[in-house]
Amino acid sequence: MSEGLNNPIADSILKKRKKERPFDIRGAYFRDQTAIIHSMGFRRLKNKTQVFYSPQNDHICTRIEHVLHVSTIASSICKGLHLNIELAQAIALGHDIGHAPFGHAGEAKLDELMIQHNAGHFYHEVNSLRVLDYLDNYGKGLNLTYAVRDGIISHCGENFEQYVEICSEKKKLGQIENRNTNPVTYEGAVVRLADKIAYLGRDIEDAIVAGLIKDSDVPKKVRTLLGKKNGEIIDTLVKDVIEHSRVKGKIGLSSEKYELMVKLKDFNYKCIYKHPRTIKMNQEAQNIIEELFNGLLEKIKLYGLQTDCYDKDKNLAVKTFGRFILKRINLYREELKKLQLSVPSESFMVRVLTDYISGMTDSYVIKQLRLLKPELKADIAPIF
Repeated sequence: MSEGLNNPIADSILKKRKKERPFDIRGAYFRDQTAIIHSMGFRRLKNKTQVFYSPQNDHICTRIEHVLHVSTIASSICKGLHLNIELAQAIALGHDIGHAPFGHAGEAKLDELMIQHNAGHFYHEVNSLRVLDYLDNYGKGLNLTYAVRDGIISHCGENFEQYVEICSEKKKLGQIENRNTNPVTYEGAVVRLADKIAYLGRDIEDAIVAGLIKDSDVPKKVRTLLGKKNGEIIDTLVKDVIEHSRVKGKIGLSSEKYELMVKLKDFNYKCIYKHPRTIKMNQEAQNIIEELFNGLLEKIKLYGLQTDCYDKDKNLAVKTFGRFILKRINLYREELKKLQLSVPSESFMVRVLTDYISGMTDSYVIKQLRLLKPELKADIAPIF
């Protein structure tokens, strides 16, 4: 741990779990890394979109590649600042485990659907904690440390900030429902910044391959001062974070590099994320999610948590949804009990359905919709 960057909360609290575990030779945070890597949710990240849906192209960034990028970038920064690398890696590996299929387009659609049904919001960082605490391991969760759980739910933030401030008080993580929360560790702050560093240059690489932009389209000042290639951009920003954080005593960027990073982000939004081809791809993805959501919502309104009813349904997609519920039935019954509900409310059923769809890979969403509504011939035209 760096002399100037000491976490405000005691180490004993940061390493606390919901259920105590016996001594483990791996240590607290490396154990969390391995638990995440071996989880079903982590495995599915390899078939979830980062930005571009392109299942036939082996070199386009997927969600699993992104979390590995974040992990290595965060590790480099932590090494330079003498922070806990294993903690940062665990946070990074788990930070997007609850992300929706089809990237942020999928997240936006699930959020919209939840709002429509008065079921709250869908934020992927909040859902990542739900997956790791409850949904994975068939409703048992992974029993991670407080520090890792906090870093995951706090990794996003509402703004593209120059500095990531540290929260000095322990939070009730299970009660967080918005993005207005800061991490309690410097390692969590590093991951939050590394997440942004990881995607900016990488998305440009994919956009060039897709023919959306040319490398010469990237602002000249960015190419000159940050770098022309993704590796150069990462190297420049990582070095700046290390040097500047040492001086300032908090995790952040120099004003010069921060302004360049914002300039690059604005370019990406205008020329990549808002490109007509990207918008078309995202709309097709959102239509598929909405069709599947509405079709299965009819079934859960009819069957509730009576899993035998799903099993008797003739449609395979409905049967599969029922099996998902059955494997987590104890979790859902416990949640009903806490809400003092004898039968599921509509908002509760929407939450269950969102649990199901948010965990799907891109291809699995398409497969389930084809089974549920074969007449639709559901598909998405890859951007490549």
